[in-house]
Amino acid sequence: MKLKETGLTAEEIKNKVEKYMIETYERFDFVAETAKGMYLYDTEGTPYLDFYAGIAVNSVGNCNEKVVAAVQEQAAEVMHTFNYPYTIPQALLAEKVCTTIGMDKIFYQNSGTEANEAMIKMARKYGVEKYNPNRYNIVTAKKSFHGRTMGSLSATGQPDSACQIGFGDMTPGFSYADYNDLDSFKAAVTENTIAIMIEPVQGEGGVYPATQEFMSGLRELCDEKGMLLLLDEIQTGWCRTGEVMSYMNYDIKPDIVSMAKALGGGMPIGAICTTNEVAKAFTKGSHGTTFGGHPISCAAALVTIEEMLERKCAENAKELGDYFSEKLKSLPKVKDVRHQGLLVGVEFEEGVNAADVKHAAFDRKLLITAIGQKIIRMVPPLILTKENCDQAYEILKESVQSLL
Repeated sequence: MKLKETGLTAEEIKNKVEKYMIETYERFDFVAETAKGMYLYDTEGTPYLDFYAGIAVNSVGNCNEKVVAAVQEQAAEVMHTFNYPYTIPQALLAEKVCTTIGMDKIFYQNSGTEANEAMIKMARKYGVEKYNPNRYNIVTAKKSFHGRTMGSLSATGQPDSACQIGFGDMTPGFSYADYNDLDSFKAAVTENTIAIMIEPVQGEGGVYPATQEFMSGLRELCDEKGMLLLLDEIQTGWCRTGEVMSYMNYDIKPDIVSMAKALGGGMPIGAICTTNEVAKAFTKGSHGTTFGGHPISCAAALVTIEEMLERKCAENAKELGDYFSEKLKSLPKVKDVRHQGLLVGVEFEEGVNAADVKHAAFDRKLLITAIGQKIIRMVPPLILTKENCDQAYEILKESVQSLL
């Protein structure tokens, strides 16, 4: 919808949001009217270089033409139906996902947090039914982030953060260990632990990739103890980290993996993939969804995967992630640069506030996000070019210098 079609001004649109919407976000002060490729455009046609990508969603660029066409075509055929009849997009996407990442079964959801809820439920039910009624506990990592519904929120290892404060007791059955510390996870495991659940790269935790030793050790620990390894790849999945899935960087395989964000190319979709054995935990009536596996979202996801593979987005993420991260090390006041592919975090020294960098970059028409007081995070579309990297670097350099 274009602004001129409403008869309103941009300020009137902002005022309606403030009047009628419950706001929990810090808004960028512009109305995004159109988007294409690496850019968002405001109502005046001003371009904003997008290193946010809808929070790692618009993997093949904003309003990718093939994804848009798939959405339009499917909307004219079957827009929505319940999950009793078979639908063509569901079936084709299920095959594409499973064969691409080497898993057996998929269950569709609508978002990342719902995918993690499904993964948690599946693991708990598997433990209770295979072993005993008490074996449903899951160990997750401190400083993790798994979502905002109560199960995934309880799995999130941030007890003192705003996302958990004020909601009463968390869902029981979770304990927490130090990320990248295998001994800490071993100490947290009890006879009632059925699974270990981690992100291959802690995004909200500050962009910390898992080490090879840690990931291999967790896989061995789970195999030794008869536990499941659950990987939250909501943000890292689908070519973001230099491989189709981040776990492929470590030459391991999870028992269940969750995904969302980049999968839909801009349409809302989430899913879990698992083995034939673990999938048996979900029986008729044990889990469900009204909108999960939505025909339009599945059609968009199918084309998105084909685009990512055809355009070698994983390879591009690896090459440009290395290139961009190396450049970022020469920014003023940089303490550390961490990345896996195009999931990039920059930590600043004392005297530079990450939120101030974010706002200074926005003033210069670059969209990034901040984590806490010291870290900025960038997750650009995977169609990124070196020229885009150079442009973003110059804006960030100018932004930091303006704050000194």
